[in-house]
Amino acid sequence: MFGRMKEDIATIFENDPAARGWFEVVFTYSGLHALWAHRVAHWVYKRKWYTLARVISQASRFMTGIEIHPGAVIGRRFFIDHGMGVVIGETCEIGDDVLLYHGVTLGGTGKEKGKRHPTIGNNVVISAGAKVTGSFTVGDNSRIGTNAVVLSEVPANSTVVGIPGRIVKRDGVRIGRLEHDKLPDPVIEMFKNTQEQMDELKRKLEMLEHKNGGHQSHDA
Repeated sequence: MFGRMKEDIATIFENDPAARGWFEVVFTYSGLHALWAHRVAHWVYKRKWYTLARVISQASRFMTGIEIHPGAVIGRRFFIDHGMGVVIGETCEIGDDVLLYHGVTLGGTGKEKGKRHPTIGNNVVISAGAKVTGSFTVGDNSRIGTNAVVLSEVPANSTVVGIPGRIVKRDGVRIGRLEHDKLPDPVIEMFKNTQEQMDELKRKLEMLEHKNGGHQSHDA
Protein backbone atom coordinates (compact mmCIF):
# COMPACT_ATOMS: atom_id res chain seq x y z
CA MET A 1 0.00 0.00 0.00
CA PHE A 2 2.73 2.48 0.94
CA GLY A 3 4.64 1.57 -2.20
CA ARG A 4 1.62 2.51 -4.33
CA MET A 5 1.19 5.76 -2.43
CA LYS A 6 4.85 6.62 -3.03
CA GLU A 7 4.37 5.84 -6.72
CA ASP A 8 1.31 8.11 -6.83
CA ILE A 9 3.32 11.00 -5.41
CA ALA A 10 6.19 10.39 -7.84
CA THR A 11 3.69 10.43 -10.72
CA ILE A 12 2.60 13.94 -9.75
CA PHE A 13 6.19 15.19 -9.77
CA GLU A 14 6.67 13.68 -13.23
CA ASN A 15 3.55 15.32 -14.67
CA ASP A 16 3.23 18.64 -12.84
CA PRO A 17 6.13 21.12 -12.91
CA ALA A 18 4.30 23.21 -10.28
CA ALA A 19 4.77 20.50 -7.62
CA ARG A 20 7.43 21.79 -5.21
CA GLY A 21 7.63 19.22 -2.45
CA TRP A 22 6.08 16.05 -1.07
CA PHE A 23 4.35 17.91 1.80
CA GLU A 24 2.59 20.23 -0.65
CA VAL A 25 1.59 17.31 -2.88
CA VAL A 26 0.23 15.14 -0.06
CA PHE A 27 -1.81 17.87 1.59
CA THR A 28 -2.98 20.08 -1.29
CA TYR A 29 -3.50 17.93 -4.40
CA SER A 30 -7.20 17.06 -4.67
CA GLY A 31 -6.60 14.60 -7.50
CA LEU A 32 -4.35 12.56 -5.21
CA HIS A 33 -6.90 12.68 -2.37
CA ALA A 34 -9.67 11.53 -4.72
CA LEU A 35 -7.54 8.63 -5.98
CA TRP A 36 -6.70 7.43 -2.48
CA ALA A 37 -10.34 7.70 -1.39
CA HIS A 38 -11.35 5.73 -4.49
CA ARG A 39 -8.99 2.90 -3.59
CA VAL A 40 -10.73 2.56 -0.23
CA ALA A 41 -14.20 2.84 -1.79
CA HIS A 42 -13.32 0.30 -4.49
CA TRP A 43 -12.02 -2.17 -1.90
CA VAL A 44 -15.33 -1.85 -0.04
CA TYR A 45 -17.34 -2.04 -3.29
CA LYS A 46 -15.72 -5.35 -4.31
CA ARG A 47 -16.92 -6.81 -1.01
CA LYS A 48 -20.48 -5.79 -1.96
CA TRP A 49 -20.83 -3.16 0.74
CA TYR A 50 -22.26 -0.88 -1.93
CA THR A 51 -23.87 1.75 0.27
CA LEU A 52 -20.75 2.27 2.37
CA ALA A 53 -18.69 2.48 -0.83
CA ARG A 54 -20.97 5.21 -2.19
CA VAL A 55 -20.82 7.10 1.10
CA ILE A 56 -17.01 7.14 0.88
CA SER A 57 -17.22 8.18 -2.80
CA GLN A 58 -19.64 11.03 -2.07
CA ALA A 59 -17.59 12.26 0.87
CA SER A 60 -14.57 12.38 -1.44
CA ARG A 61 -16.63 14.26 -4.02
CA PHE A 62 -17.66 16.82 -1.43
CA MET A 63 -14.05 17.38 -0.36
CA THR A 64 -12.34 17.33 -3.77
CA GLY A 65 -14.92 18.18 -6.45
CA ILE A 66 -14.04 14.89 -8.18
CA GLU A 67 -16.62 12.12 -8.50
CA ILE A 68 -15.29 8.61 -9.06
CA HIS A 69 -17.81 5.79 -8.80
CA PRO A 70 -16.45 3.10 -6.48
CA GLY A 71 -17.03 0.47 -9.18
CA ALA A 72 -14.57 2.08 -11.61
CA VAL A 73 -11.29 0.25 -12.21
CA ILE A 74 -8.19 2.46 -12.29
CA GLY A 75 -4.66 1.43 -13.20
CA ARG A 76 -1.30 2.58 -11.88
CA ARG A 77 0.31 6.03 -12.10
CA PHE A 78 -3.06 7.70 -12.67
CA PHE A 79 -3.03 11.49 -12.28
CA ILE A 80 -5.89 14.01 -12.23
CA ASP A 81 -4.43 17.50 -12.69
CA HIS A 82 -6.46 20.14 -10.77
CA GLY A 83 -9.46 17.82 -11.04
CA MET A 84 -12.50 19.98 -10.28
CA GLY A 85 -15.54 18.66 -12.14
CA VAL A 86 -14.09 15.29 -13.16
CA VAL A 87 -16.68 12.48 -13.32
CA ILE A 88 -15.78 8.80 -13.79
CA GLY A 89 -18.62 6.29 -14.19
CA GLU A 90 -19.22 2.91 -12.59
CA THR A 91 -18.12 0.59 -15.42
CA CYS A 92 -15.24 2.76 -16.58
CA GLU A 93 -11.87 1.01 -16.89
CA ILE A 94 -8.68 3.08 -16.94
CA GLY A 95 -5.25 1.73 -17.84
CA ASP A 96 -1.80 2.72 -16.59
CA ASP A 97 -0.13 6.13 -16.96
CA VAL A 98 -3.35 8.01 -17.76
CA LEU A 99 -3.60 11.78 -17.29
CA LEU A 100 -6.90 13.66 -16.91
CA TYR A 101 -7.43 17.40 -16.64
CA HIS A 102 -10.28 19.27 -14.94
CA GLY A 103 -13.83 18.97 -16.24
CA VAL A 104 -13.36 15.58 -17.90
CA THR A 105 -16.36 13.23 -18.00
CA LEU A 106 -16.00 9.50 -18.60
CA GLY A 107 -19.70 8.70 -18.71
CA GLY A 108 -22.49 6.62 -20.15
CA THR A 109 -25.08 7.44 -22.79
CA GLY A 110 -28.28 6.05 -21.32
CA LYS A 111 -29.96 3.77 -18.82
CA GLU A 112 -28.68 0.49 -20.25
CA LYS A 113 -27.31 -2.16 -17.90
CA GLY A 114 -23.89 -3.77 -18.01
CA LYS A 115 -20.81 -2.10 -19.51
CA ARG A 116 -21.88 1.43 -20.38
CA HIS A 117 -18.79 3.55 -19.76
CA PRO A 118 -15.56 3.84 -21.77
CA THR A 119 -12.39 1.81 -21.46
CA ILE A 120 -9.31 4.02 -21.48
CA GLY A 121 -6.05 2.44 -22.63
CA ASN A 122 -2.53 3.00 -21.34
CA ASN A 123 -0.66 6.30 -21.65
CA VAL A 124 -3.75 8.32 -22.64
CA VAL A 125 -4.12 12.07 -22.08
CA ILE A 126 -7.63 13.58 -21.88
CA SER A 127 -7.59 17.37 -21.87
CA ALA A 128 -9.77 19.81 -19.92
CA GLY A 129 -13.51 19.68 -20.49
CA ALA A 130 -13.49 16.63 -22.76
CA LYS A 131 -16.50 14.29 -22.66
CA VAL A 132 -15.97 10.62 -23.46
CA THR A 133 -19.32 8.85 -23.24
CA GLY A 134 -20.31 5.32 -24.18
CA SER A 135 -19.11 1.74 -24.02
CA PHE A 136 -16.09 1.81 -26.32
CA THR A 137 -12.30 1.89 -26.11
CA VAL A 138 -9.87 4.77 -26.35
CA GLY A 139 -6.69 3.09 -27.58
CA ASP A 140 -3.23 3.27 -26.03
CA ASN A 141 -1.14 6.43 -26.46
CA SER A 142 -4.11 8.51 -27.66
CA ARG A 143 -4.79 12.18 -26.97
CA ILE A 144 -8.23 13.77 -26.54
CA GLY A 145 -8.31 17.54 -27.13
CA THR A 146 -9.81 20.22 -24.93
CA ASN A 147 -13.65 20.20 -24.86
CA ALA A 148 -13.83 17.36 -27.40
CA VAL A 149 -16.95 15.18 -27.33
CA VAL A 150 -15.99 11.58 -28.09
CA LEU A 151 -18.85 9.19 -28.87
CA SER A 152 -17.14 6.32 -30.69
CA GLU A 153 -14.05 4.10 -30.75
CA VAL A 154 -10.64 5.77 -30.84
CA PRO A 155 -7.81 3.69 -32.34
CA ALA A 156 -4.43 3.53 -30.61
CA ASN A 157 -1.95 6.36 -31.24
CA SER A 158 -4.66 8.84 -32.28
CA THR A 159 -5.39 12.50 -31.59
CA VAL A 160 -9.07 13.51 -31.39
CA VAL A 161 -10.53 17.03 -31.36
CA GLY A 162 -13.86 18.77 -31.97
CA ILE A 163 -17.60 18.31 -31.46
CA PRO A 164 -18.29 15.58 -32.26
CA GLY A 165 -14.76 14.27 -31.87
CA ARG A 166 -12.85 13.47 -35.03
CA ILE A 167 -9.41 11.95 -35.52
CA VAL A 168 -6.88 14.48 -36.82
CA LYS A 169 -3.73 12.41 -36.36
CA ARG A 170 -3.07 8.67 -36.27
CA ASP A 171 0.26 6.88 -35.88
CA GLY A 172 2.01 10.20 -36.29
CA VAL A 173 0.32 11.01 -39.62
CA ARG A 174 -1.95 14.05 -39.80
CA ILE A 175 -5.44 13.39 -41.15
CA GLY A 176 -6.72 16.58 -42.74
CA ARG A 177 -5.73 19.99 -41.46
CA LEU A 178 -6.31 21.02 -37.86
CA GLU A 179 -7.03 24.71 -37.30
CA HIS A 180 -7.47 25.32 -33.58
CA ASP A 181 -9.30 28.60 -34.15
CA LYS A 182 -11.82 26.98 -36.50
CA LEU A 183 -13.14 24.00 -34.58
CA PRO A 184 -16.77 23.19 -35.45
CA ASP A 185 -19.54 24.92 -33.51
CA PRO A 186 -22.81 22.95 -33.85
CA VAL A 187 -25.02 25.94 -32.96
CA ILE A 188 -23.42 28.20 -35.55
CA GLU A 189 -23.60 25.41 -38.14
CA MET A 190 -27.32 24.96 -37.44
CA PHE A 191 -28.03 28.68 -37.93
CA LYS A 192 -25.91 28.73 -41.06
CA ASN A 193 -27.84 25.80 -42.57
CA THR A 194 -31.16 27.42 -41.64
CA GLN A 195 -30.14 30.70 -43.28
CA GLU A 196 -29.08 28.89 -46.45
CA GLN A 197 -32.43 27.11 -46.64
CA MET A 198 -34.30 30.40 -46.13
CA ASP A 199 -32.26 32.07 -48.88
CA GLU A 200 -33.03 29.20 -51.24
CA LEU A 201 -36.78 29.38 -50.48
CA LYS A 202 -36.71 33.15 -51.01
CA ARG A 203 -35.00 32.71 -54.36
CA LYS A 204 -37.54 30.14 -55.51
CA LEU A 205 -40.43 32.35 -54.35
CA GLU A 206 -39.08 35.32 -56.29
CA MET A 207 -38.70 33.16 -59.40
CA LEU A 208 -42.29 31.92 -59.02
CA GLU A 209 -43.62 35.46 -58.56
CA HIS A 210 -41.67 36.67 -61.58
CA LYS A 211 -43.00 33.79 -63.65
CA ASN A 212 -46.61 34.41 -62.62
CA GLY A 213 -46.22 38.14 -63.25
CA GLY A 214 -44.93 37.47 -66.75
CA HIS A 215 -47.95 35.29 -67.58
CA GLN A 216 -50.33 37.94 -66.31
CA SER A 217 -48.74 40.66 -68.48
CA HIS A 218 -48.89 38.40 -71.56
CA ASP A 219 -52.58 37.59 -71.00
CA ALA A 220 -53.39 41.27 -70.63
